[in-house]
Amino acid sequence: MADVIKLLPDAIANQIAAGEVIQRPASVVKELLENAVDAGSTNIKLVVKDAGKTLIQVIDNGCGMSETDARMSFERHATSKIRQAKDLFAIRTMGFRGEALASIAAIAHIELRTKRASDDVGTKIIIEGSAIKTQEACQCSAGTKFAVKNLFYNVPARRNFLKSNTVEMRHIIDEFQRVALAHPDIFFSLHHNGSEMFHLPSGNLRQRIVNLLGQNANKKLVPVEEETDIVTIKGYVGKAEFAKKTRGEQFFFVNDRFIKSGYLNHAIMTAYEDLLSKDNYPLYVLFIEIDPARVDINIHPTKQEIKFDDERLIYNYLKVTVRHALAQYNVTPTLDFNSEPSFSNIQPKNIGSKQNFDNETPRVVNVSSSINPDNRHKNNLKNWQKLYDGLDAFDSSDDSKEDEKEPVTFESKVSNNNSLDDKKGGFSKEQKTPYQIHNSYIISQIRSGFMLIHQQAAHERILYERYLNILEQQEPVTQKELFPKTIQFTPADAAILQQILEQINLLGFDIREFGKGTFVVHGVPAGIKNNINEQELIESMLEQYKMNVNLSPNIKENIAQSLSYSAAVKKGKTLSVEEMNQIIDQLFACKVPYKSPRGKHCFITYNLEDIVKQFES
Repeated sequence: MADVIKLLPDAIANQIAAGEVIQRPASVVKELLENAVDAGSTNIKLVVKDAGKTLIQVIDNGCGMSETDARMSFERHATSKIRQAKDLFAIRTMGFRGEALASIAAIAHIELRTKRASDDVGTKIIIEGSAIKTQEACQCSAGTKFAVKNLFYNVPARRNFLKSNTVEMRHIIDEFQRVALAHPDIFFSLHHNGSEMFHLPSGNLRQRIVNLLGQNANKKLVPVEEETDIVTIKGYVGKAEFAKKTRGEQFFFVNDRFIKSGYLNHAIMTAYEDLLSKDNYPLYVLFIEIDPARVDINIHPTKQEIKFDDERLIYNYLKVTVRHALAQYNVTPTLDFNSEPSFSNIQPKNIGSKQNFDNETPRVVNVSSSINPDNRHKNNLKNWQKLYDGLDAFDSSDDSKEDEKEPVTFESKVSNNNSLDDKKGGFSKEQKTPYQIHNSYIISQIRSGFMLIHQQAAHERILYERYLNILEQQEPVTQKELFPKTIQFTPADAAILQQILEQINLLGFDIREFGKGTFVVHGVPAGIKNNINEQELIESMLEQYKMNVNLSPNIKENIAQSLSYSAAVKKGKTLSVEEMNQIIDQLFACKVPYKSPRGKHCFITYNLEDIVKQFES
């Protein structure tokens, strides 16, 4: 029988390796930027076209390469970073495997121009699918200019699996931000389709964070710094009140290398215990400096997963350091056990009048005085007496005639409004007015019992179908702003908003780009409340869009879902009877009234017979 095991050609082997190292355009960006950093560059420029599908170009002013090194750099396992096995435990550079350039060259068209400062001329190399087409001397400035064109041109299946330009560009921005944060002393710029998205002058870490995440980030930051014999931890964490519902502003760096670690993230979340509500994620940019011999970074091709020799020790150091920083800057709450609150200092509102508690500002209460037990007893007794006032008006002496008496009915002032009748599928005059409990749920009586409606989920469903219909019909109704409002976004969010701006304006917004991450709001959809904060609405919509972008491939559905969540009435909002009736009427006019766009139940029905059984059991 003939031998069946054959040695794969280099071209095929490189394509297989590329599948591990180069997953999308952002992977190329990461490898090229890290190479530029390792070359000692002080100025790095990234140029991208069509989210990296057409062109990825990195230009640096680093040390450059000789003619021989330029040619050797495309060979597999060719590297200048290590010489022997023990070097793996003393790595300080970003790259060391010697696989990246060979993998990129196997699946793209490459043009490399490089020159050392001491050389008179540089070297130009053109490669297509691992095959060298041209190698010649050229005139160029000192440093390296690396262009990757037509990524995955010879692997059509991989190219077809790439996401939309918006998604791929978001991944590129993520990789760009990670490298730029790790090296604030280097100038970085990012250009996409001819426009500059980032211009990051060299400076300190705080300046780099603000330049990347926007001017608003400055007030969110709490400095962190701790040095021990084993590890040094420094950087910034965000104040709890600025935490977001989505991830994306969490950065760990070990020896200036970005890593992903759910274990260390748990340490941060533990440090924020009792400060954050559920599913909120704080901003943090933390650098861990540790002896390279104590970590293993050679466990994954992307080098974003590492192992510590003592993970529990790093976990505890990190948790204590962050908690100490939050306490030091008065972010964590403190308790005064030497004083107790005085209820006599709280001035009650007039309960009989209609109050709007949504916009009340909490009053500062003087806690220095103590409670008088006698006064408290008298006040409690007086309140209980008020609760039972009027009960003696009922004649309870003749219990034998109790069954003959008319039942006592408590009726709302508004009793003639219609409400849902589940058997007839419509509304009947006998139904009662709906009412709200805990400012979150609406109770509506039906013939078989009652319904408990989740006001936010129901309103999300109503708005989702409304916005989706507008996007399909392209008939928006815009309410113009009397004074247009200017809104500033981070470069990353501005890029996303720029991509989906046309679709958003179809919903009734009138938003126009002003440049440099600035947008002007001239109008909002007519159905949105007048007192809404435009910036908070659009920021919330962008956060939801980033959460949904990988779940819904349909951009119209994604935008409709994102805006419906942002614009819907939230739990805790007091509703009038008219507003409750509108939600009920509009919900059951929807095509799918049962669940919100996010999959939550809009209402639950309770059967009268089941309720009776509960009392009899």
